[in-house]
Amino acid sequence: MEKVLKPMSGYLALVICLILFVAAIYLFITGVDNNITFVIISVLCFLVSCFFLKGLMIIQPNHSRVLNFFGKYVGTVKENGMFFINPLYSSQRMSLRSENLQGQTLKVNDKMGNPIEIAVVIVWKVGDTYKAAFDVERYSDFVKMQSEAAVRHLAMSFPYDNLEDDHAPITLREGGDKINSILEQELTDRLSKAGIVIQEARISHLAYASEIAGAMLQRQQATAIVAARTKIVEGAVGMVDLALKKLSEENIVELDDERKAAMVSNLMVVLCGEKAATPILNAGTLYN
Repeated sequence: MEKVLKPMSGYLALVICLILFVAAIYLFITGVDNNITFVIISVLCFLVSCFFLKGLMIIQPNHSRVLNFFGKYVGTVKENGMFFINPLYSSQRMSLRSENLQGQTLKVNDKMGNPIEIAVVIVWKVGDTYKAAFDVERYSDFVKMQSEAAVRHLAMSFPYDNLEDDHAPITLREGGDKINSILEQELTDRLSKAGIVIQEARISHLAYASEIAGAMLQRQQATAIVAARTKIVEGAVGMVDLALKKLSEENIVELDDERKAAMVSNLMVVLCGEKAATPILNAGTLYN
């Protein structure tokens, strides 16, 4: 489990190192000719100053250091500035900044078995430095591999659209924020063991695979045409019914069943036709 440390300021240690270094130079110059003791002390001062310098570390904003002492986790330093730690500690640098992962475009089958292309953009950062450093091997590679697995699982769990599954509550194409929310939760569950926090996940590319894209486009167009025709017919039937009722209520003209059938036929042709109707002047009657 992550343990946050607050080490002592490094400025005092830096001053001590400088004093020892200056003292080492002074004693070496003074005793190099006639006093071997000064030379030995100067060497010791120089070694001590180098040892203390090893314990100095500078942490930039949104960075951290994971500290170990001969294989044992000591803690994590997340504060910014210059600090002094035990020179025998080993440290691992770790960024706490948010990072973007632009996933590659994957070809996978959706829930209905149709091959589709899908890609996502993920914003993530390290939340628990202990897990990221010790629970997984190279956490950045772990994020890439698990993100790809999560995207594949998402694509296989839902249909691309509802052309084949009319009762599908959620589809990849129309799911929107709900699909993105499911993806974020899937990534959070997979990456929590590495101490990774998912800040945002969005589908950046979604399309049918090239081998079926043309057929699916024709199918979508046909579905749209059928839906439009259905609306046109419904509207035309309503208009014809209204016309017959108005003619009957206002006694404009009396029509028998055969004339009504002819009128309905003509109105339906005019209202449902793709092109404008061409009027034809009938000089006779319906029966001649």
